[in-house]
Amino acid sequence: MKAKRALVLLATVILLPTGTFAFEGPLTVKNQFPIFLPVNQPYLEPAETRSSFDVSLSHSSVYLMENSAAWTAHLDLELTELVFRYRKDISGVAEFGIDLPLLRATAGFLDGPLAWYHDTFGFPDYGRSDRPKNSFLYDVRRNGAPVVEGSNNRVGIGDVRLTVKKQVVRGDPAVSVFADVELPTGDADVGYGSGSVDAAAALLLDKSLGDKARLSANAGIVQPGELRARQAVPLRTFYYGGACVEYMATKRLGLIVQYLVQSSPYPRTDIPQIDGTGMLLVMGGRYYAKSGSYELSLTEDPNTTGAPDFIVNISYKSKF
Repeated sequence: MKAKRALVLLATVILLPTGTFAFEGPLTVKNQFPIFLPVNQPYLEPAETRSSFDVSLSHSSVYLMENSAAWTAHLDLELTELVFRYRKDISGVAEFGIDLPLLRATAGFLDGPLAWYHDTFGFPDYGRSDRPKNSFLYDVRRNGAPVVEGSNNRVGIGDVRLTVKKQVVRGDPAVSVFADVELPTGDADVGYGSGSVDAAAALLLDKSLGDKARLSANAGIVQPGELRARQAVPLRTFYYGGACVEYMATKRLGLIVQYLVQSSPYPRTDIPQIDGTGMLLVMGGRYYAKSGSYELSLTEDPNTTGAPDFIVNISYKSKF
């Protein structure tokens, strides 16, 4: 009996998430600001390479009513994105991956709760209350001509992303180089794609912070092609950087905070929310189960520029 109990105890310890299963790195959240979304928006990535498959569902809300001499940006919508991500680590070579996003822009259902939130705590609503509740508007123009005209309740594929990651330093710290290409598979006219090929490269770092915490940091550059929507718009190279800390509160629960900063891919529009630096503050957790891991997070835009009002994300990841 003692031997059986010892075997059961040993099996339990083996099956619990340890260093092999914990510290999967940053949460799978990217910038869903509708004007930026089609232009190869980066995820924060771990330096570690692995084989995995994950499904991520994000929902965000955006309200922007701004005009300049040349540009008009009128957005009042909620956006849902379902992303399937597959990664295959070929030992001694590199990790290769593909992302397949599905998008749906709608009038949404959150204007009422948001109005209550703003009224209750005295926060500004940026003019949201001036429009009918749960109404759809996605209209971006340059020099009076349409650039993007969104379509309510339309479901469509976004731009498919191909990725490669090569680990160059193993151990602690771990360092990798990362590159990706986004293919013009989405409909640029309605804001689901860029209409051209976008490319990116980044340097990734993982570093342990004791036994219970780990840091991941990224610094990257994105070279977008031309935005080929209802009219062509030349885009700028933009830069991003960010960091994530995961703390293992228990053997199965990781608490995560991450921060991403990025410059704008657009030429100067004289609309601060588009020209300024976008920031994403992500707070969430990851539960490590035997079959995979589950994520839940909330993303805020600290400077109300270049990002949605908020993003709610849930994800599931399996490793093989």
